[in-house]
Amino acid sequence: MRWWDIEPVMALELRLFPEDAWSHAMYWSELAEAHPGGSRHYTVATTGDGGIVGYAGLMAIGTEGDVQTIAVAPGHQGTGLGATLLTDLVEESVRRGCAELLLEVRVDNLRAQRLYERFGFQPVGVRRGYYQPAGVDALVMRLDHPPHQPTHDSKDPDHG
Repeated sequence: MRWWDIEPVMALELRLFPEDAWSHAMYWSELAEAHPGGSRHYTVATTGDGGIVGYAGLMAIGTEGDVQTIAVAPGHQGTGLGATLLTDLVEESVRRGCAELLLEVRVDNLRAQRLYERFGFQPVGVRRGYYQPAGVDALVMRLDHPPHQPTHDSKDPDHG
């Protein structure tokens, strides 16, 4: 995602999350940290003509990762695009050395919960009234990454 994607992302954001949409300022702030060495990673999914039909974001600090957002346009839901975006975030969190990946999902968004469960996310708690202004609870889910295991070459004299 780049700065010029913010307007089409906001149009989709407002369509998908009318009660608790992020603001322009929030996306600008997130993208300010999405540079090489930064703590954020954002991606967009586009059609052949460049229209944005999905987006996703990750925050990775130290060994902890957090799915900041993931969204798919209504006409593209159920096509595997959500899984593709989530795969990107999971792979990026592993690349950045995260031991775990957390996310919040609305308790009434069963479709998203099923997607996360297919990826191995497990419920670990509830945040009461997390989504504002509607006051909807969030289910907190976690995916534990296996610890990084260095490979040992039997020809390496230090690892005989």
